[in-house]
Amino acid sequence: MKVTSNPSLQAENSNRLQRRLRSRQLTMIAIGGSIGTGLFVASGNSIHTAGPGGALLAYLAVGFMVYFLMTSLGEMAAFLPVSGSFSTYSSRFVDPALGFAMGWNYWYNWAITIAAELSAATLVMKFWFPHSSSFLWSALFLALMIGLNLLSVKGYGESEYWFSLIKVITVIVFIAAGLLMIFGIIGGQKIGFQNWQIGDAPFHGGWLAALSVFMVAGFSFQGTEVIGVAAGESENPRVNIPKAVRQVFWRILLFYVLAIFVISLLIPYTDPRLVDSSVENIGVSPFTIVFEKAGLAFAASVMNAVILTAVLSAGNSGMYAATRILWYMAKEGQAPRFLAKVNAKGIPVNALIVTSLVGATAFLASVFGDGTVYVWLLNASGLSGFIAWLGIAISHYRFRKAYLAQGRDLRDLPYVAKWYPFGPIFAFVLCIIVIAGQNYGAFTGDHIDWYGILVSYIGLPLFLLLWLGYKWVKKTRIVPLSECRFDEGDAV
Repeated sequence: MKVTSNPSLQAENSNRLQRRLRSRQLTMIAIGGSIGTGLFVASGNSIHTAGPGGALLAYLAVGFMVYFLMTSLGEMAAFLPVSGSFSTYSSRFVDPALGFAMGWNYWYNWAITIAAELSAATLVMKFWFPHSSSFLWSALFLALMIGLNLLSVKGYGESEYWFSLIKVITVIVFIAAGLLMIFGIIGGQKIGFQNWQIGDAPFHGGWLAALSVFMVAGFSFQGTEVIGVAAGESENPRVNIPKAVRQVFWRILLFYVLAIFVISLLIPYTDPRLVDSSVENIGVSPFTIVFEKAGLAFAASVMNAVILTAVLSAGNSGMYAATRILWYMAKEGQAPRFLAKVNAKGIPVNALIVTSLVGATAFLASVFGDGTVYVWLLNASGLSGFIAWLGIAISHYRFRKAYLAQGRDLRDLPYVAKWYPFGPIFAFVLCIIVIAGQNYGAFTGDHIDWYGILVSYIGLPLFLLLWLGYKWVKKTRIVPLSECRFDEGDAV
């Protein structure tokens, strides 16, 4: 292959990412982004809280919301595949100030999440090595995440493909074993729907309990939107993005809804072990309980390894997404310029280093002292994912309106989201409900819990400060539909 010696072309390429993500990798990034501790661990407590019917209903509702969000994101990302994703779409189709706030909100969310995943990984390792050093494990896993992201975008895509494949295989085996137990093929006793008929099942705790599970389900699905960031480095985004989006909904139904349905049939919601489900206590993960009932030896150790994979996968994806968002914002002049530099492999190294340092600092804040700083940082990032989803819904609503207002033909879009405008409006309303109900308990007690309200909703004023502050300084305005940009000149 002939190598160019044109200095101007080399200078241009030195500031660009490389389209190296293949179709299978992009699909697994979308699938793997939503499979993690939310399914393997938190699902048990969800069933205990709202009963089998309440938990299933909550996850179904959130699953549909995520489907609409993914179709909205797919329509924009296939036509305009940029690594800035939510920041870019918000800037172009709504308001540059909103794009600025969206970018920093999403970067901050994943940078702090890296610290959370490091903490979770060390807890998982304590299962095998109870007296080992937490600092040692966190340093090792942080180095692994940085290394995978430094290799190349293809290296990140390949590692995420295998991480996700392990999780997918685990869920498939779990569902298969569970169904065999339900029909009495394994275990010798047909279980059927008997656990849906005990106590006040299937809906335990009423609508407020289902609402609380709705919040948990929302957090569980976060990460599916990383495909929007990855679009900027996809080999053929006009083909690969639609393909990945079409598969996401069915994977969500299979992996989440069917898995929770199996758990609810096999384990009564009154089982006290479901309450204790946590990363620290893998012995009572609902997956572990079912595997042990099926007579599979070493279930706890196997699930511990799978959960470690899920944690590392989340950290790996978080590092990738945060780095790309920070790089794009620097490229657009919304972050320090030195962060826009990429190496010969197309990796934004400076953005990667800064993101890693922030994640490591937040982790150290959780280790030293009483961890108060870390708890506040984590709480501040709690709403960030839902805010990003809100941005996707709003941007797509405006994207389609601007597209048609400028006389463009929908047939020219690589992918057209179905159910517009119902899809983005439905997703918008549900995201608002989730954000507003983060800590509804603080308002419903005998006395209003002001500290609980502050801790739960701190992320909202921080986002508004970024948005309105930038708007005031730069004097931005809502972009008229006729002026929305659809050019692809800065796609990577």
